[in-house]
Amino acid sequence: MKVVSEQSVNARISRLWVYPVKSCAGVEVTECVLTETGFDLDRAWMVVDEQGEFISQREFPRLALVKPLLKHNELILRAPGMLALHLAIDGVEGAVKVRVWDDIVSAYDMGNVAAQWFSDFLSLSQEGLPTTNAPKFRLVRFDPDFRRLSSRQWTGQHEAPNQFSDGYPLLVLSQAALDELNLKLQAAGESPVLMERFRPNIVLADLNAHDEDRVELLTIRTPGEPVVLKLVKPCPRCPIPNIDPLTAISTPAVGDMLQTYRQDARVKGAVTFGMNAIILSGLESVLSVGQAVQGEYRFD
Repeated sequence: MKVVSEQSVNARISRLWVYPVKSCAGVEVTECVLTETGFDLDRAWMVVDEQGEFISQREFPRLALVKPLLKHNELILRAPGMLALHLAIDGVEGAVKVRVWDDIVSAYDMGNVAAQWFSDFLSLSQEGLPTTNAPKFRLVRFDPDFRRLSSRQWTGQHEAPNQFSDGYPLLVLSQAALDELNLKLQAAGESPVLMERFRPNIVLADLNAHDEDRVELLTIRTPGEPVVLKLVKPCPRCPIPNIDPLTAISTPAVGDMLQTYRQDARVKGAVTFGMNAIILSGLESVLSVGQAVQGEYRFD
């Protein structure tokens, strides 16, 4: 595989997102600090069932309606029909072990109030009515001393730690990719969809649709050390993009449309949208909307 030497990608950061609680709504920001596990506080918390298994919108679409806010030293969670839940960012209780995909990781329980809040909200039906025999849930915080690594099959020589993400520190997506999808949806008589369905950390403008698929490295000029990201794995898509983040209602239009043109041989024909990225340099740098991005295309 050959990588061209010239800088052949010129783009800019148009949007940034942090997702404090895995599978809950994201927080759009104008700037954020880059840590070795991705953006600061990204997927630092996660909801688990009574067995310590993580849950997501795949099983509980209503998680999309939980809106986090990071304010001073608090994580504030709001959801329809619920009083706001205020949690100290550095406040935790007992140590626990939880599972996220195939990994057993160390975490800290966030206490009974948070557990009751999520149990109550997720016990409600789509119409907001109580259901019977609802399961119980708890909120946990990732143990920063635990080292959970991305798959070396895709990161090669690079160790890429992450917290409760699906597997990689960052997800990069071009605005043009969403624009192309929306044109196809509208041509088929469907409504356009929001970027929030795809849960990117970094959205790039001034690229052609899915240029990110063909990029090896991205360099972002910051006031300090340049940030260098390596795009390592196409992001396979589960049913979550079918869920409207504003209503938590799932319809198949998005997944059905992606199936017609986004099957990717690099991941055994799975439907992909966006690229998972790891960090090669620039830790503790601040990424901001509007920053220039340069990169190198990957050519076989």
